[in-house]
Amino acid sequence: MGFIPEDYMDITVRLLLTAALSGLIGIERESKKQAAGLRTHVLVGTGACLMMILSVTGFDSFLNMDNDAIRFDPGRIPSYVISGIGFLGAGTIIVQRGSVKGLTTAASIWVAAGIGLVVGIDMYFVAILTTLIVLVTLHLLEKLERKFLAIGNHKVIVVIVEDQKDSFATINQIFEECQLEILEFEIDNEEVYTEKNKSKFIFTVKGGNVKKETELVKKLWNFNAVCKVIL
Repeated sequence: MGFIPEDYMDITVRLLLTAALSGLIGIERESKKQAAGLRTHVLVGTGACLMMILSVTGFDSFLNMDNDAIRFDPGRIPSYVISGIGFLGAGTIIVQRGSVKGLTTAASIWVAAGIGLVVGIDMYFVAILTTLIVLVTLHLLEKLERKFLAIGNHKVIVVIVEDQKDSFATINQIFEECQLEILEFEIDNEEVYTEKNKSKFIFTVKGGNVKKETELVKKLWNFNAVCKVIL
């Protein structure tokens, strides 16, 4: 085999198409401020395509040898790629205070690898169709989920308060008065706040009720310990 293979144009098309398709998914993830964005998805997809090209064409010279002892399994390398991507996807998953984040990004990385594999074996239509399905799932279905399903219908409210006695209890009581259900709560212990004797409370509540949220902001501002409210 020479420096430039005979099917170099075909290989170039496969790699560039994979980079483009997986890049589209990466751009969507990048727009959602996810850790695994454009570059990660392009690298994963292109790398998977490379492994598939290696699997289906990289051993032709050995297969052409007249040797009955040689056995060829084109599915072996792709199977290792799929299992190996699982470890990369696990790195994007964050478990914090009983809440799991990053599962969607981990799944998109796994799909990007699959797109690379099918492009590597000339299944262009399947790759393009899969990319369209993934983009619709990530973009349009998220909007429908937030609008109609309670699991996605949530809102983050940040309250910065001065460190006073019973300040958290008072704020929690205000949330109860406004009938806003707190789904998740955390305290951000950044030095910029602790040095100024302030605390940053992050509340995740069931959203969708603008009237209750407006009432909440008014009552929070009436509490003299509150310095800032971010919706």
